[in-house]
Amino acid sequence: MAVTILKDIPFDLGVPALLKKLRIDGRPEYAERCSRLAREAALHAHPKGAYRLAYVDSKAEDAVVVNGVTLASRILRVNLGDIHRVFPFVVTCGVELEAWSQTITDMLERFWADTIMEEALRLAFETLTADMTRRYQLGKTAMMNPGSLEDWPIEQQTGLFSLLGDASAQIGVRLTESFLMVPIKSASGLRFPTETGFENCQLCPRERCPNRRAPYDASLHARRFSAAY
Repeated sequence: MAVTILKDIPFDLGVPALLKKLRIDGRPEYAERCSRLAREAALHAHPKGAYRLAYVDSKAEDAVVVNGVTLASRILRVNLGDIHRVFPFVVTCGVELEAWSQTITDMLERFWADTIMEEALRLAFETLTADMTRRYQLGKTAMMNPGSLEDWPIEQQTGLFSLLGDASAQIGVRLTESFLMVPIKSASGLRFPTETGFENCQLCPRERCPNRRAPYDASLHARRFSAAY
């Protein structure tokens, strides 16, 4: 199946919501500066995404083979169960927005710009997910991301990116030698249908994580992922 490229994602930041998120909506001296910055960012923002339908060729105890690419993860293997189709994806705030952010020298404004880029990334992710769900008539899904759990380390980014071919380059995302993505406000993962549900956060004990989507479940690994499959 061909890779779906999303390049024309409208960037509607919503300045009032941004000011509220930054807790400066009641501070005119900051709100005016941030609003100006947001309007400037909108001229440069081109969030993007890429994904494809891929098929599971085979499964071992601690790995799965997807379109000929081995992804080594016990948790991924168990999560996929009898599932045979998956959706590798990459989303990004866009190289244009990152380049704009690097021209900002004021420390406070750099912080605001960082938040704006995060919002662009969130928009790209939501748009890609909605497009994927509509196009493939998906119901309940879950996802895993290389580097989010020790079981599926960041080095596995190379396998995930290879499943997308040159699509990551088409949207301006590349991997560094340490497997980090550039632009830094980018995200990658594997989405798959599920009836049981799963969040990486359920296995992550990190406290006070601003991006936590589910409570840590200290016994989940032993209950679901440790026993022989």
